[in-house]
Amino acid sequence: MSRTVPLRYRPWLLASLVLCTLAPDASLAQGYPSRPLRWIIPYPTGGTSDFLARLIGQQLAEALGQSVVIDNRGGANGNIGTEMAARSVPDGHTLLLVASTFTMNPWVYPKLPFDSARDFAAVTTILWQPYLLSVHPSLPAASVKELIDMARAKPGAIEYSSGGSGNATHIAAERFASMAGIKLTHVPYRGVGPAIVALLGGEVKLMFASSVAVQPHLKAGKIKVLAVTGVKRIASMPEVPTVAEAGVPKFEEGNWQMVLVPAATARPIVAKLNQEIVRILKSAEITRQIALTGSDVIANTPAQSDALVQADLKKYAAVIKTLGIRLD
Repeated sequence: MSRTVPLRYRPWLLASLVLCTLAPDASLAQGYPSRPLRWIIPYPTGGTSDFLARLIGQQLAEALGQSVVIDNRGGANGNIGTEMAARSVPDGHTLLLVASTFTMNPWVYPKLPFDSARDFAAVTTILWQPYLLSVHPSLPAASVKELIDMARAKPGAIEYSSGGSGNATHIAAERFASMAGIKLTHVPYRGVGPAIVALLGGEVKLMFASSVAVQPHLKAGKIKVLAVTGVKRIASMPEVPTVAEAGVPKFEEGNWQMVLVPAATARPIVAKLNQEIVRILKSAEITRQIALTGSDVIANTPAQSDALVQADLKKYAAVIKTLGIRLD
């Protein structure tokens, strides 16, 4: 025979049910992690994402008491490694580090095997960085104005490399060309690392690249930098103007780096990862090393990073349509 719970006991019963529901979820973070973490980097070695994972990974391992295995899975503009992360068990033991290209790919690749808007949860945004408008020393241009004049004189004659069609470096170059009123010829590579190698070897004459990839080659004279793509000059290269200062008003482009996990990962685990990674990013030494690359540490909340993803998905849908970016 069923019994009705007296009215005066119902609030206590409801509270008990809520606590029972939350308790198992909250306890997940207490025993986490229970084994080594796999940090998928969906790009080749040599780029900013690879640099950051190795910079942060060791300290994250020490904080969590488990090793962090860096797993580079480059290809298809980051989509191969991203799909692997999307299909992984959502228990917090698989992380993904993506660049802002992540929000561009849905508009370049019409049939992705994952949903960029719904299949991932953000942990934190590590940084935002401008690009360096970099040229091979054999290109006889000492300024952005001279580069534009050369390109106008011979439309399409100057070739530039990128990390792949639809990659953030590709879109930065096409936005520059559009706003400067010039024609450049795109040569895509399988990642930013190989694209830098092509620039160093003179296979192409120009690239919008991160300072992480470029700075090791500046002192050797293997690359010239004409401008930075942010709204301000960077402290490590104060003599280099912004693109806007140098002749293309209102031009601004850059790249963020973000840590993601599968969307179904328990919120307490996401919160624990956020707490530890943000703490690492705000440590004096890590902040200093990131600043040397011309980047700004962001270290925000999961909600703020999720909002950034949604905003950039909308932004780049319009940008890519306007520029006519497509797979070559």
